[in-house]
Amino acid sequence: MTQPELESDSRILSPPERFSEILFGLIMVLSFTCAMSVATAGKEDVREMLVGAIGCNLAWGIVDAVMYLLNVLAGRGRSIALLRSLRGTSDAALAHRIVAEALPPLVASTLKESDLESIREQLRRLPEPPARPWLEPRDWRGAAGVFLLVFLSTFPVVVPFVFIGAPALALRVSNGIAIAMLFVAGYKLALYSGLRPARTGLAMVTVGAVLVAVTIALGG
Repeated sequence: MTQPELESDSRILSPPERFSEILFGLIMVLSFTCAMSVATAGKEDVREMLVGAIGCNLAWGIVDAVMYLLNVLAGRGRSIALLRSLRGTSDAALAHRIVAEALPPLVASTLKESDLESIREQLRRLPEPPARPWLEPRDWRGAAGVFLLVFLSTFPVVVPFVFIGAPALALRVSNGIAIAMLFVAGYKLALYSGLRPARTGLAMVTVGAVLVAVTIALGG
C-alpha cells in the first residue's frame, strides 16, 4: 500500500465498540418486546412486533454502519491534517505539542522532549499523505461488522415469540435471553478493561434495563 498507515491498531472493531453495538441492538429490540401488552396480544400483535423489531434494527444497523465509515474518514482526515501541520512548522515546541496531542494522554505524559523530537523526525520521514482521506477493505469489513452486531442481536430476543405460542411465557424467555446477553457482554468487557467481571456484568444488566425503560417512556 502506498499510503502511510496512520492507525496502528490491528483490530477492526475493539471490544468496547462491539459491546456498544450489541447493547444498542438489544435496547432497540427490547423497546419493542417490552412495550407489547402480553395480556391482550394476539398472533397479529406478535407478528407486528416481530416485523417492527427486525425492521428497526435493520435500519439502525445500516445507519450505524454508515456512521462508522464517516468516523473512519474523519479520523483519517484528522491524522492527515496533523501530519501536514507538523511538517509545516519549524517551531519545535509547537511540533512537540502536535505530537503529544495526537497520543493517548497517559503515553504523552511519559515522553521527554527528546522522545517527542524523535517521533517528530520519524513522522517527517513518512511518505506524503494522500490529498484526502480514504477507505480501505478493512473499513468496509468494520462497517459490515457494525451492521451485523446491531441486526443479529435482534434474533435471540425475538426467537421465543416465534416458537412459543403463549405471549406471556415468550416474553419471560425473551427477557431472560436478553439479560444473559447483557451479562455476558458486560463480563467480557470487564475482562478487556480490567474491571470486576461479575459486578460489571450485573451493572450492564441494570444499565440495559434503565435504558430500555427510558426508551419506552420517550416513545422510542
